[in-house]
Amino acid sequence: MIYLDNAATTVPDAGAVNAALQYLQPQGFYNPSALYRAGFAAHKAVEEARKTLLSLLAPRGGYELVFTGSGSEADNQAIFSCAHRGNFVTTAGEHAAVYNTAKELEKRGVEVRFAPLLPDGRVDAAALLSLVDKETSCVSVIHVNNETGAVNDIAALSAAVKKINPSAAFHSDGVQAFGKIFFTLGQDIDLYTVSAHKIGGVRGVAGLFRKKGARLSPYIFGGGQENGLRSGTENTFAIKQFELAAQKKFSSLKEDLLRVRSFNAAVRQGLDKNIFRILSSEEASPYILSVSADGLRGEVLLHMLDDAGVMVGTGSACSSKNRYSRVMLACGLNERAADGVLRISFAATTTEEEVSRAIPIINSCAAALAERTK
Repeated sequence: MIYLDNAATTVPDAGAVNAALQYLQPQGFYNPSALYRAGFAAHKAVEEARKTLLSLLAPRGGYELVFTGSGSEADNQAIFSCAHRGNFVTTAGEHAAVYNTAKELEKRGVEVRFAPLLPDGRVDAAALLSLVDKETSCVSVIHVNNETGAVNDIAALSAAVKKINPSAAFHSDGVQAFGKIFFTLGQDIDLYTVSAHKIGGVRGVAGLFRKKGARLSPYIFGGGQENGLRSGTENTFAIKQFELAAQKKFSSLKEDLLRVRSFNAAVRQGLDKNIFRILSSEEASPYILSVSADGLRGEVLLHMLDDAGVMVGTGSACSSKNRYSRVMLACGLNERAADGVLRISFAATTTEEEVSRAIPIINSCAAALAERTK
């Protein structure tokens, strides 16, 4: 099988898994909150991982890191902590973890303002900033769109938001950016979400970077772990595996980016232009390439490709029950085009051979489906 749905999840890095296995075995399985020596050793391992991850994204300091169970949890905690008064400003292109949280805020009486998207999936920056005022409590803008790969300039946007309202918190879902594009946190970003399983980590651990002093309230209550901000016994194995996978990913970020760009370009060039329209812009993250087979059912094509040995997506895996992607509709696609969307996404583990084999299979399956639907 050729796996090209890495925006949904990536294969766990085997070396990182093996190195972290000690925390599932008799010598290291202990509760990090336990007071005896072995428990303290587990606690120290967690703190070492925290320090490493902070150094990768906030090398100049000024940030803390709260470990969570998922990116969705981190997004929820960030937004519910900050958007409790006035209005909340976000974009029409957010991941479901932010978009549906915004919808919940509306039910709770908070005014929510959605900024429109440009055709490539980036937020319309001028429109976003026009929605921010002195009553805005929080702004959340996705860093890399999980369906189109569009990159929002969150450094510039956060600085512009702070000029309008210095007290507004700025949050970004960085799950599809972390370890894939060059970026470090600047002074105007208060909260930033990352997740392990998008970069070779295991599922079940993620993180919320918090600028020191930024408002953040507990979302899960209990024993007071994570300095009282996220209760629950820490998953030492997953946290350490996240640390090791992230170190490896950041050490080869430039080389991976160049290689993935070549894969992205090969697919753009190789897909049948009589069937497919490229949706992702040339400036998007090369890790994500969305295309549309206008007039064909993307879900049907996905299953045909699965049977033929190629796994791709039709958009966000978290919204796979919806026939039409709200993000694609927000980009201006009509329902016919949105129905035919495929998301092809790469990872550091993707090979040139896999890409070269996948292209003719995708073309063949699409041509067969087009013939059937005539």
